[in-house]
Amino acid sequence: MTQHRLPQDAMPATRVARPFTGRHMAAILITFFGVVIIVNVVMARLALSTFGGVVVENSYVASQNFNRWLGEARSEKALGFAGSIARDETGALAVVLNDAQGHAIAGAAVTALAEHPLGLRDDLALSLNETAPGHYRAALPGGRWRIKLNVVQHGATWRMMGDVG
Repeated sequence: MTQHRLPQDAMPATRVARPFTGRHMAAILITFFGVVIIVNVVMARLALSTFGGVVVENSYVASQNFNRWLGEARSEKALGFAGSIARDETGALAVVLNDAQGHAIAGAAVTALAEHPLGLRDDLALSLNETAPGHYRAALPGGRWRIKLNVVQHGATWRMMGDVG
């Protein structure tokens, strides 16, 4: 049995491994931290441009009213009102209100404050008109809105919040 040898030029070339040096490590570290810093700067700019960070104008004044707000919330919960906020087929704001027994809340004064979630549009004060017992409606521009609803009936006030899109 004879062995066949490949000619020298047909042999695969062997690669000579270059040593891993400090310059390689420095390039890797600079690239890694450069990417991290760039991503952090981009994310921070996006966060600051979409949310101003203001929840209340004056936190001291808000803290002074906190216990009163808790009492109002307990009173509102005791009413047992329930509501739903949506857009109707025309795109208007549609609200359905029921009392604790599930009956329609008719003849209430219903107002709302529509806020853009990112603060990109001005807030809109809305006065809703009753279209049927317990059904209230108001025109609302397209887009996503956070609705702060205020219902007053027979001297009792009830509030709720919801989003429409």
